[in-house]
Amino acid sequence: MSNLTRWNPISEFEDLLDRYNRHFGLPSTQGDRESRDLFRRSDWAPAVDIRETPEAFEIQAELPGIRKEDVKVTVHDGVLTLQGERQKQEESGEGKTHRVERVYGSFMRRFTLPDNVSENDINATFKDGVLSLVLKKVEPAQPRSIEVQVE
Repeated sequence: MSNLTRWNPISEFEDLLDRYNRHFGLPSTQGDRESRDLFRRSDWAPAVDIRETPEAFEIQAELPGIRKEDVKVTVHDGVLTLQGERQKQEESGEGKTHRVERVYGSFMRRFTLPDNVSENDINATFKDGVLSLVLKKVEPAQPRSIEVQVE
């Protein structure tokens, strides 16, 4: 069975610590620049379900309160990227907010695709705040042998 992404609890803890440090203006705990830049662009991460069938991988991402125009799905060098932003609604002069529990801002999730997924055959639909992706499987390229002539 192929995995699309691996869960790394240590990495999630480092991300949480880095977010805490950024909030108080402290230096980043992230080592390499790419990780720091990726994290700065991601204020939150949508929950996803990943399912495998004999024909495809299916990914469903929860994106409540986000318009489909605010979601971008790309594939580059075997990496599927979901990104977008949940905009905070402007407060009117009436009333007073007592609690804000929803997270706003940009998000980005990346998944390394297994070798048996066709990057050119990915379908995306968006309905009721759920982004659904179907990644069709293909037969992995078989290594071919080349006969070497000895002279």
